[in-house]
Amino acid sequence: MKRILLRLSAGLGLLTLGLGLVLAVNTLRFTPEALNPRTEVFDLGADIEQAAADLSRAVQYQTVSTDMSHPDFEAFLRFLQDTYPAVHETMSRELLARKTPLYKWQGSDPDLAPILLAAHYDVVPIAPGSEDRWAHAPFSGTIADDFVWGRGTLDDKGAAIALLTAAEHMINHGFIPKRTVYFSFGGDEEVGGLGAMAVTLHLNEQAVELDWMLDEGSFVLDKIIPGLEQPVASINLSEKGYVTLELVAKAEGGHSSMPPRVTAVGRIARAVERLQANPVPGGLNGISEEFFDALGRHFPLGQRVVFANRWLFNPVLENLLAGSPSTDAMLRTTTAPTMLTGSSKANVLAAEATAAINFRIHPRDSIEDIVEHVRSTIDDDKVEIRYDSAASNPASPVSSSEAEGYDQIKTSILDAFGPLATVPGLTIAATDARHYGKAAKDAYRINPFKITGSDLPRIHGTNERLSIENLERGINFYGALLQKQ
Repeated sequence: MKRILLRLSAGLGLLTLGLGLVLAVNTLRFTPEALNPRTEVFDLGADIEQAAADLSRAVQYQTVSTDMSHPDFEAFLRFLQDTYPAVHETMSRELLARKTPLYKWQGSDPDLAPILLAAHYDVVPIAPGSEDRWAHAPFSGTIADDFVWGRGTLDDKGAAIALLTAAEHMINHGFIPKRTVYFSFGGDEEVGGLGAMAVTLHLNEQAVELDWMLDEGSFVLDKIIPGLEQPVASINLSEKGYVTLELVAKAEGGHSSMPPRVTAVGRIARAVERLQANPVPGGLNGISEEFFDALGRHFPLGQRVVFANRWLFNPVLENLLAGSPSTDAMLRTTTAPTMLTGSSKANVLAAEATAAINFRIHPRDSIEDIVEHVRSTIDDDKVEIRYDSAASNPASPVSSSEAEGYDQIKTSILDAFGPLATVPGLTIAATDARHYGKAAKDAYRINPFKITGSDLPRIHGTNERLSIENLERGINFYGALLQKQ
């Protein structure tokens, strides 16, 4: 017996040693791609002080998309014409629906498929009662402390001004792209993007197939991803879809002193609880796998062991990622109960109770998949499921991270920012790219600005601002990108 135990112990020791060796080898091989060393970042040479002044003026136009009849929309378009004369003399411009201008910069080689670079100039309203919490008035465009302050600086006038500044400078220095480049500046992105849809329809009618397009959708993230010190540029390949399902339960109503065992409100509450307890299945495959595979290579050694050996740790890794709302949203279609209705009086039984459940749809799922998931999960044929197909969007197609366009965006980010991590990602909100992508082979999403965790609540929130350093990086990014065309 002693001999058997000794042999078993030796076998387990060898097995443990072999497992440790496999884990170590996989981890050592699990590294990011080597980058070409850069001694200095690319500098287009544009006038940054003037660009900051132009962004300041751009912010002062109150282009709040909930009121597109506001005269500032027309005034902003005139401002662009006055501020960027070379752009308007060189490029053709068509004003499409929802005050969305489409510019065409004719390339020298008609055999090259065109591209489109996009931003939007409409902004969200200022939350009522929050005005006194702004360090500077939200539409003042104040330049202070090396920032331009105001609504739209981050989302998304900063990108529009950076792109136009780069183009104006390059045109004045004699640059002509080989391929045709379109610029589109959406006037209603924040309320659905009918302007971007009109641009796509126009391109389709003209038989224009874009090789690729670029819009907002992510940033260069600095210390936002827990455990990762290195800044990460997430170049997003897709964006989630959107559907809100309304659950409806009906009953006879009546006085609350004689309730049935299950009221309409109770039936809806039970359905909501079941949906929250049973989220839509997710996991590390498809675009989620591509994102975490690229990201995991940049973590310190301890975390890299887990990412490099998913054959062993995958269940643990998925559980860890599902524990945080930000990473869970990358793994699956999210389930968010947002609204409930019942009786209008506490002692009256509801004749009808409803719940609104908002789903942000992962590219692996369809709207029909989500409806079926809800139906089977709540398992109650007395709960009706409704949704407005006109107000719903499927997830956008997943673009290629191997295509030339992705590589040009990645290398331009590195040109402007220097060495950092670049990964293909997924936009969990909605952008105009979901519309523009219908005219392009590939659609990519990133704003060329570095943000920290403190910047996240400023987007659509209070004290929105863009650093002048970031504005310069954005100009240099677009300059580097345009030079590659």
